[in-house]
Amino acid sequence: MGHKVKQSLMSSRIDFFYYAFRNVLLVSIPLLVVSSVVLSHLSFHSSAYSSSTDSVSLSLPTSCTISANVLTPHNATLVNGQYEGNIGNTRINAYCNDNNGYFIYAIGSSNDTDGNTDLVSNINDSYNIHTNVYDSSTITANTSSSWAMKLTSSNGTYAPTIVDVYNNYNLIPSTDTIVAYRTSGTSMDLDTDLTGSYFNTTYEIYTNPIQPAGTYLGKVKYTMTHPYDASQLTTIEKAFDIAGKDKVQVTDPITGETGDYYKMQDMSSRICSLTTAYEIEEKLVDIRDNKLYYVSKLKDGHCWMTENLDLDINSSISFNSNNTDLNAAYNSSTGQYAEYNDGYVENDGIIYYTPASNATTIDFQNTGPIIGWQNSNTTPYSASKTDSAETGHASLGNYYNWTAAIASNNSSSLTQSTLSDISKNPKNSICPKGWRLPTVSSESESLAGSTNEFGRLNYIYNGGSTTTGDKLLLPPLQFVLSGSIGGGRLNYFPTNGTYWSSTNGSDSVAYSIFFDRNAIHLKEPYARFGGRLARCLAR
Repeated sequence: MGHKVKQSLMSSRIDFFYYAFRNVLLVSIPLLVVSSVVLSHLSFHSSAYSSSTDSVSLSLPTSCTISANVLTPHNATLVNGQYEGNIGNTRINAYCNDNNGYFIYAIGSSNDTDGNTDLVSNINDSYNIHTNVYDSSTITANTSSSWAMKLTSSNGTYAPTIVDVYNNYNLIPSTDTIVAYRTSGTSMDLDTDLTGSYFNTTYEIYTNPIQPAGTYLGKVKYTMTHPYDASQLTTIEKAFDIAGKDKVQVTDPITGETGDYYKMQDMSSRICSLTTAYEIEEKLVDIRDNKLYYVSKLKDGHCWMTENLDLDINSSISFNSNNTDLNAAYNSSTGQYAEYNDGYVENDGIIYYTPASNATTIDFQNTGPIIGWQNSNTTPYSASKTDSAETGHASLGNYYNWTAAIASNNSSSLTQSTLSDISKNPKNSICPKGWRLPTVSSESESLAGSTNEFGRLNYIYNGGSTTTGDKLLLPPLQFVLSGSIGGGRLNYFPTNGTYWSSTNGSDSVAYSIFFDRNAIHLKEPYARFGGRLARCLAR
C-alpha cells in the first residue's frame, strides 16, 4: 500500500495509502448467574435450621472491533486532466456484541494528522490535492484537482447502514463524522453470523491538467463507538444548520403559529443526504405564502412532505425559479422542453411562470358542484375544501388538476406515456423550489432507489400490499382519504386517497396513486382535468 514508482512528465502518480483504525472497546456488563445451595439440618426434636446462598458473577465485556482487508489497493496512475472512479476496494469488517448497536466514524488523517483531508504531494504541500465533491460529467480544464470517497454496504444480515451522503462519492470528512451505523449488535456466532458484517470503501480522483507529476498519498481513519444513540444522528434541522442556511420568522396563516423556521426553498439533495435521522418530523416554511409543512426523511432515502401541499393559485404569488420548482422554460428555437410551457419567460437566468388569467383556487364547502371548476387541460385549476370537519384544510391541502400540478397553462400537447422513461416527465411542478412531484414508473418497487416512488413507499411501509391502504394513513406517511374532483364535484370523500405523480399517461391522462381501505392502485391513469392532491419530495 502506498507504492512510489517512476512516471513520465505527462502523468501524475496517485497512490492511496489506506489506514484503518482498529478500536477494541471493553466495557464490563455484569451477567449474573446465581447458583443457590440450601443446606439444612432438620431435627425431629427442634424446628431450628440454617441456610446458605452461594453466587457466581460473570462479567462479559463488550468486544467491538473494526479492521481492514485490502481487496485491491487504492492505487492509480492518471494522465494529467483525467478522471478515474472506483479506485481500489477495501473491506472494513465490523463486529460488536453490544446489543444496542454502534456507530462508525471516518476522518481524513493524512500526514498522520487527524482532520487533514489532502492527498499529500511528495513535492511540496502547495501542490496537495484537496478533497472535493464534483460531477465527473461536468469536469472542465478549469476544475480543481480533487478526490472523494464512497462506501458500499454488504447485503449480509449484520451489515451496517451507510449514511446516505456516502452512498455516492462525497467529501473526505475533516472532523469525526458518522458514516455508518447499526441499531442493534452483531451476533456472537463468529462462524456463521458475521458473514456480511462489513462495508467496502473506494475513491475517485480528478487531476487538473496543470497538476505536477509526483506521488500523492492520502489517509482515512475509521473508528467504532457504541452504543448506538439516535440523538447522535443528524436531523433535517441539523442538516440545514450544517449547510449554513438561515431561519426566517413567520406566522402561519392557517394555524396562526409564529416562530423561526428554515425555508422549504433551501432544501437540497445535500441537506437530505446529510440527514441521518429517519422519520423525525421538522416544520419548514414555504416562503410563497408562509404556510408551514411537516417534512421527514423516510426509509426510501427521500425527504418528503408528510403533509399535503396547500398552495393557492392566485395573482398575489409571483411564481419563479427562486421559489417554485421551475427548471426549464420552452425555447422555440431549440425545441428544448415541452411546448406546454405557455406562460413562461426567462430573464437573467430566472424563470417566471404566470398562470393563465382564468386560473384560480376555488373554495367550496360540500360534495356538490364546485362552482367554476372546468374540465380543462388548458387552464390550471385548484380547489380548497375549507370546512372539512374530518381532516381540516391544513392537512387536507388543495386539489389540483394535473395542468396546475406541473405548473403549466396547457398540458394537452403531452401525448406520449412516460411510464417506461421518466426522463421525459415534465421538469416543473407547483412544488416549492428544491422539491418535486413523485414519479410513477414501470420499475419494480422492490428495488432500492426505485423510480416507482409511490410503489416504493407502499413496499416499505405497507409490505407491498394492494388490498388495504390503512398503513398509508399512519405516521410517518400520513396520507389522507381526500377523494378526488371529477365532473366538477368532489367524489369518494372521505373514503379514497388520490395523489398526482409527474408521470404522463398519454393523451388526456396522467398517473396517480389511488387507494382506499380495500385496494391500492399504484399506477392509476386519471383524467388530467380531474382534481387530486399533491405531495412533494426533495430533489
